[in-house]
Amino acid sequence: MNKIYFYILLLISSLTFAQEVNFEAKAQKTSVALNERFQVSFSINQDGDNFSPPNFEGFRVVGGPFQSTNFSWVNGVKSFNRSYSYMLQPTAKGTFTIKSAQIEYDGQEYATKPIRITVTDAITQPKDPNSPEYKAGEGIHLVADVSKGNPYLNEPITVVYKLYFDPRFSVRNVREVENPKYNGFWSQHIDIKKLEAVPGTYNGKDYAMVVWRKVLLYPQETGIKQLEPLKIELDVDIPVRKRMGGFFEMMDYETTSKTVSAGAKSVTVKALPENGKPASFTGAVGKFDFKVKPSKTELKTGESLDLEISVTGDGNLKLFNLPKPEFPSAFEAFDPQHQEQVQTPLTGITGKVSDTYTIVPQFKGKYTIKPIEFSYFDLRTNSYKTIVSDPIEVNVLQGKDAVASNENSPSTAKQKVEKFNTFQFIKLASTFEPIEKVDFFGSTKFYGLLFAPFLIIPIIVLAKKKKEAIDADEFGNRIKRNNKLAKKYLSEAKKQMGNKVPFYMAMEKALHNFLKAKLHLETSEMSKENIQELLLTKNANETTVSQFIKLVDDCEFARYTPSSDVAMQSDYERAVSLISELEKQL
Repeated sequence: MNKIYFYILLLISSLTFAQEVNFEAKAQKTSVALNERFQVSFSINQDGDNFSPPNFEGFRVVGGPFQSTNFSWVNGVKSFNRSYSYMLQPTAKGTFTIKSAQIEYDGQEYATKPIRITVTDAITQPKDPNSPEYKAGEGIHLVADVSKGNPYLNEPITVVYKLYFDPRFSVRNVREVENPKYNGFWSQHIDIKKLEAVPGTYNGKDYAMVVWRKVLLYPQETGIKQLEPLKIELDVDIPVRKRMGGFFEMMDYETTSKTVSAGAKSVTVKALPENGKPASFTGAVGKFDFKVKPSKTELKTGESLDLEISVTGDGNLKLFNLPKPEFPSAFEAFDPQHQEQVQTPLTGITGKVSDTYTIVPQFKGKYTIKPIEFSYFDLRTNSYKTIVSDPIEVNVLQGKDAVASNENSPSTAKQKVEKFNTFQFIKLASTFEPIEKVDFFGSTKFYGLLFAPFLIIPIIVLAKKKKEAIDADEFGNRIKRNNKLAKKYLSEAKKQMGNKVPFYMAMEKALHNFLKAKLHLETSEMSKENIQELLLTKNANETTVSQFIKLVDDCEFARYTPSSDVAMQSDYERAVSLISELEKQL
């Protein structure tokens, strides 16, 4: 009998121990050199969900997250462990703290303890000509080609970043770690539809070359301006010779990571000449055509006409103001509607910008809209050019006559605008109130407020019972919570648009929580085969299911590959569309 009690106590203690949640963080080392890498892992002994890593301030994530799950059941004892690992590299010397990571389990949130890491001076790496690190340093280069080193203010220049690498290397997982800010320039990134390696030459040697980024710049300040370097990190497979014993050797590939920088560039920006600068010059630089066009020149009082002032051509179309017209005082003019119909190729901005004014004449007569002057600096002749529009005659056929001043010409007449509704500020309607007021005591409102609490009590009791029933429905609450989390992370993904890693992490969490809500799955059951089978069992469309699985794969893959804002927007719209479609089908 004592043995039976002993085994029962042992079983209870083992189950109690198994239910304790242990969520901890471990670092491979707590003192690292500036050019060293180390691993940080976050592990939990339960099937947690919605893991949120810290921001790793002071470090750069060069690998991860790598997720692993171990599950076993030995002699009736359950053992479970899930870990999330990151490979980090310091960005500066000093003492830094890796803050807490969070995870949810059984409706509660758990956090790890912070870890302090000391970063020391960089250590000298041995230079072995046969090592992959040495070969990568000699065989990979990032170059920034600047089209012009001494442009005028607002003259377009281009910066093309080219990645050269040894054709024998296999380059993958390229990611930008430091982006230049182009201070003092208006900048526009030019989309590259396809990254493709082509033959190239660098320092007289043959390389494979990829155009990584194209940027169009318009200098906004004069003087010597520094272009910050672009820095990228990549994984590269490098061929190395390995001795098999004796005189035999074989070629094999070893993988290493390499960080390359394009180096800082300087541009000397010249001021536009003061000699001959027109008074109407507002900063337009390029080659332009200027037009002023009315929608009509004959109309009645109270009718409107549109006056379009437009500039077309090549140059800094987005960076100057269009000239403003002067209207006769008998015209009521509204604020202009600005439109831009431009394209931004690598050669510079081209297209059309316009301001459209809506004008309403107040009096009958003939009026003249004075000529408008537009000036720009022509880069082809390095001189200022001025275009003057023709005067526009507007004939107002019907309406009240204008009261002219002593000037003879009706077009320059000063109209005295007649005031109507002179007494419109006087209140014409009256509101009367009775002199004798009814007492509150004994009134309908009094009895209504008196008996209202007795009517509300049954409603409160029913609401309380309903809430208790809802709280007791653990399965339903888990579905609601997962639905709520799916919407939360989808909203978070929208906020992180343009920030690749947080965006795709939020997207993955949104998709996973949606599946948990609809398929009643736990995290450990989230295999793609299981998801596909369950969705098809619930009569989901096979095409929609395939697209959903592909979207999950794309989100996992996109975190480690270059992604544009357009790609992120497309993935977000796909997620919203597929979730909506599966909602209907399920």
